[in-house]
Amino acid sequence: QVQLVESGGGLVQAGGSLRLSCAASGLSFNYYAVGWFRQAPGKEREFVAAISWASLSTYYAESVKGRLTISRDNAKNTVYLQMNNLKPEDAALYYCAARRGTSDYSAASEYNFWGRGTQVTVSS
Repeated sequence: QVQLVESGGGLVQAGGSLRLSCAASGLSFNYYAVGWFRQAPGKEREFVAAISWASLSTYYAESVKGRLTISRDNAKNTVYLQMNNLKPEDAALYYCAARRGTSDYSAASEYNFWGRGTQVTVSS
């Protein structure tokens, strides 16, 4: 049974930092790309960042470039999202997702497995 479990969310002041983790089990993690998506109340789910299975490539939404960094540790079956200089508009439920293949990392429909999310709240 495949499981993705997010952690590390919380309440932070604007300008602060958080590090989200996504721990995977039940799949050959080394062969899966992983993405982070977020959804704020009343808004559509949106792509945040993704990392290829071998960490050779990373992808970011324009709104987070330079502030968020995605990385992975395949030995720990974990992907991280370091979030710096957080803004109130970053507040959302953050999900990680895993997929095979190499096309359009920003498309939620390409991901096979999803976690339940971790909440990020940013106070102004």
